Amino acid sequence: MKKITAFLLVYIVAQNLQAQNFIQAYKDRAEMVTQTNIINNLQEFAGLGVKTTGSLANTNALNWLKDKYLSYGYTNAQIVENPFPYGGSTSKNLIITKTGTVYPNTYVIICGHFDTLNGPGVNDNGSGTSIMLEAARILKDIPTEYSIKFIHFSGEEQGLIGSRYYAYNVAYQGNTRLLDIKLVFNLDQVGGVMGNNNNTIYCDEDQGGISTNNAASAAVTQQLRNCTTLYSPLLTAVDPAENSDYIPFEEKGEVITGFFERIRSNKPHTSNDTFLNTDPVYIYNVGKASVGALQHFAVATTSSLGTRETDFKNSLENVKIYPNPVKDIVNIELPDSSIRNFSFEITDFPGRSLLKTTNEAKINVSGLENGVYLGVLKVGDQTVVRKILINR
Repeated sequence: MKKITAFLLVYIVAQNLQAQNFIQAYKDRAEMVTQTNIINNLQEFAGLGVKTTGSLANTNALNWLKDKYLSYGYTNAQIVENPFPYGGSTSKNLIITKTGTVYPNTYVIICGHFDTLNGPGVNDNGSGTSIMLEAARILKDIPTEYSIKFIHFSGEEQGLIGSRYYAYNVAYQGNTRLLDIKLVFNLDQVGGVMGNNNNTIYCDEDQGGISTNNAASAAVTQQLRNCTTLYSPLLTAVDPAENSDYIPFEEKGEVITGFFERIRSNKPHTSNDTFLNTDPVYIYNVGKASVGALQHFAVATTSSLGTRETDFKNSLENVKIYPNPVKDIVNIELPDSSIRNFSFEITDFPGRSLLKTTNEAKINVSGLENGVYLGVLKVGDQTVVRKILINR
């Protein structure tokens, strides 16, 4: 029996890996992740304050997430609040379900926590939250064979309370499996640190806990690495899965994988876990990898249905604003040389305008002090926001 089981496992893994050819439609949708949306989501998340489980700020964050999904076109029927007991009262997870076309009762779960500890938690875990929102926005009308559950957990920082409640009371009751879960894909602390060489992402693999799901986790983690290479510029490395919201599912025997930053920041769980101390370009690239991988896991349509019809190479998101860090002159290189009318503005993080130019490709910033600013480029009704570091 062991030989037969091993043969079947190798066959299944080989079939899955063989299916991971480059798919242009997946790449096109991965390119629909925008730096501007990532930055806006991170800043809004930061503005909600310290989102400790059970607090008013935590509830406000949950309502902010709901409003985001409704703005993308998800319906109230697709959105479920999952209350769980905490500290003598309750907190809530948020679950959004997108139904699959072939296997509607089998679920790919993409998850990450939105509660924070001692600070706004922009890295831990506004980064994962912002990527989940972008994935949900982009894939909203894209047919997938498997259903997708976007799950935002609370209570992670207090010991995986929200995810354990969901795994043990919604996905399972005792040893009875209530949800047919294909795999759990977790996003936690993928914000990077500004100034680091953030070119590699950890792909988390189940190497502990119960052993019966380790081989399957290794297979899907390899698929995650493949997708990252296919649909983003990031390199990958393997990290043992631990201490995040996929663990309660692992304890129930489910297959898990996930992303975690390769160079670990020391800002999480402090008041310094702010937007200033993250690398939004890194988060943007992890977002591309995540959208590519989620399509692979849920088996999205390979047709061009629902993709942008513009040339992505000429997308405003591909503008180059350099060097960064900058000393005195910021250069703007637009992806389309025919663009003649544009504006560029530098603001501080509260949004106060410090410098504004029109149709200038070289901007003198020598009058600004060292620090981190936002550069806002506008062409017609399109806007791109980038973080700019001035360091002399």
